[in-house]
Amino acid sequence: MRKWISYPHKAGTVSRQAHADLPEAAPYEREVGRSGFYGPASHLHHQHPPTGWSDWQGPLRPRAYDLNELPKSSAMPFDAATVLSNAHCQFRIWTVDAVMPALFRNADGDDLLFIHEGAGEFYCDYGHLSYRDGDYLLIPRGTMWRIEPDAPTTMLLIEATGGAYQLPEKGLVGPNAIFDEAMLDVPQIDAAFQAQYGETETKVMIKRRGALSTQTFPFNPLDAIGWHGNLSVCRINWRDIRPLMSHRYHLPPSAHSTFVAERFVVCTFVPRPIESDPGALKVPFYHSNDDYDEVIFYHAGDFFSRDNIKPGMLTHHPCGFAHGPHPKAYAKSLVEPKTFTDEVAVMIDARDALDPSEAMAGAEWGGYVDSWKPKQV
Repeated sequence: MRKWISYPHKAGTVSRQAHADLPEAAPYEREVGRSGFYGPASHLHHQHPPTGWSDWQGPLRPRAYDLNELPKSSAMPFDAATVLSNAHCQFRIWTVDAVMPALFRNADGDDLLFIHEGAGEFYCDYGHLSYRDGDYLLIPRGTMWRIEPDAPTTMLLIEATGGAYQLPEKGLVGPNAIFDEAMLDVPQIDAAFQAQYGETETKVMIKRRGALSTQTFPFNPLDAIGWHGNLSVCRINWRDIRPLMSHRYHLPPSAHSTFVAERFVVCTFVPRPIESDPGALKVPFYHSNDDYDEVIFYHAGDFFSRDNIKPGMLTHHPCGFAHGPHPKAYAKSLVEPKTFTDEVAVMIDARDALDPSEAMAGAEWGGYVDSWKPKQV
């Protein structure tokens, strides 16, 4: 696949390369782009930080939530606390601490579970998988499944209602980059699965168009003795992801894409070396993402571009304004740069505006919009 050479316009003092060797007179670069980080973009060089606001009024603002404050425990996933949603995706935070009392079948869309804490066993039409913290479990639409936790399990549920989850195109780096598809584990018809065969009455709760229906069987319908094909539940852990890196250039979040759905993408930030080239930007660049809402769920580690963020928190940056690293993080990157990140986070970029649920009001950090104020430098 080839790309025609283009010659972008330039005006004034600019850097020859985006995200590197920024002009001394204007050290704050802002990327203005379309279609997330996939479309056309320009880079503006500012004398002041694009996030240096002194006041903010109105509903459009960056928001942060401590999901640890939400009631998360429920017997079934559809009762879990809704965090954010639009017509194409919905996020919930769910803690399950006992065996699910019924099987669940989502006829509205695919479910992607990210295991934040806990471990246990997962049973579905295709067999059995064990899970642990850091696992993604991708569950195709219509699959029957249940969880038996060995320890209380908290997870982020990302429901895709507009289309199936797929893997991102990997282009020049080839199909085995980031993770080899052979790393995707599938359920097995193993001894644990066979042990749950039986004539025990079993209920299956089906969600369709947001409403619930219940089937009752005089046996356990998870009774397959085998399967073959290329549609299945699959599992991958963030520890199996090998991130793309450049020691001379700060790669955009799109380089960390893990799953792609209709009108949103899921990225995973995992530990990696930080750019070592003296002229390379070493923190996420300021950017105006005017087509996507950006959401980050913080799973583990030290979140080096954000202040006062801890595991279990979530930030929501709706499209329509420039944002980037906090002032302290940006200043520190210039004089005392880190050599390695140890953060793990799940990022969701959504093409359509996301609305917080009413429950989120009690978990919001009201001062988040003020955390970029210059007085904190």
